Amino acid sequence: MSFHKKIVPVQKIEVNVLKNAKIDLWMVREDMLHPKVSGNKFRKLKYNILEAKKQNATTLLSFGGAFSNHIAALAAAGKELGLKTIGVIRGEELAHSWQGNPTLAFADSCGMQLYFVSRANYRKKEEKAFLQQLQQQFGEFYLLPEGGTNQLAIKGCAEILQNVTMDFDYCCVPVGTGGTMAGLVQSVKSHQKVLGFSVLKGTFQHKLVEKNALYDNFVITDKYAFEGYGKIDGTLVRFINNFKKETGIPLDPIYTGKMMYGIFEMVRHGEIKENSRILAIHTGGLQGIEGMNQRLMKKNLPQIEL
Repeated sequence: MSFHKKIVPVQKIEVNVLKNAKIDLWMVREDMLHPKVSGNKFRKLKYNILEAKKQNATTLLSFGGAFSNHIAALAAAGKELGLKTIGVIRGEELAHSWQGNPTLAFADSCGMQLYFVSRANYRKKEEKAFLQQLQQQFGEFYLLPEGGTNQLAIKGCAEILQNVTMDFDYCCVPVGTGGTMAGLVQSVKSHQKVLGFSVLKGTFQHKLVEKNALYDNFVITDKYAFEGYGKIDGTLVRFINNFKKETGIPLDPIYTGKMMYGIFEMVRHGEIKENSRILAIHTGGLQGIEGMNQRLMKKNLPQIEL
């Protein structure tokens, strides 16, 4: 796994809703960075893994839920680089059923040690006593926070735009912890605005992003969060499937799918002015589609086409 400068395609999106509104939209295909460690997870891990190696760490430990892109990416990176990985997973009930979970089964196949904890204990993930307990149990490790967001992760995400030569008015990105957006607001120009589409209810990420902003050049909305993190419905599934049919680009339902739905809704309602040039960041996360389809099937909802 190489961390040398990565160049990914920037693909123009040509669909009628954009043509009718006289808006140009391009997508940075960060999902194509690496077959298993894609998108913003690659960016977030880059400098953290380099720092871990500098400290001679041989074990990486982090936290995540049952379908965490971060956990899957960390496991894959560890396998490729010969580093031991430990995933502290939210939900002790998963200890007896994780084999049927595509994300966790993949992490296990990469050699990650899975450690399941109750939701109450999981909430202690930043507490010193809990971290000391993990250290006593697993020995020395390099700690990555949930989602991988820290200052080294933000440094990596600031490199997303380093090979983008086109000019644009808006840079759009899905927002979870806020780390990717924080990196982007550091790297755009003063006349450009970053639009963040929160994938969960609330815009608490504003504080983190603001600490890293060079200008007053960003806004976060949770208008297209679809009731919360990991929550989707038939409308979003149909949008994702139609988008892939029209453009050939797969979208994940947790992050990029919600962002693209939000962009198209803003365009339809005239919230983005004519002749605007939009750059959207595809943050990867496609590994989560299989697990989401399992949940959709149980609810008798349409499936996301793979």
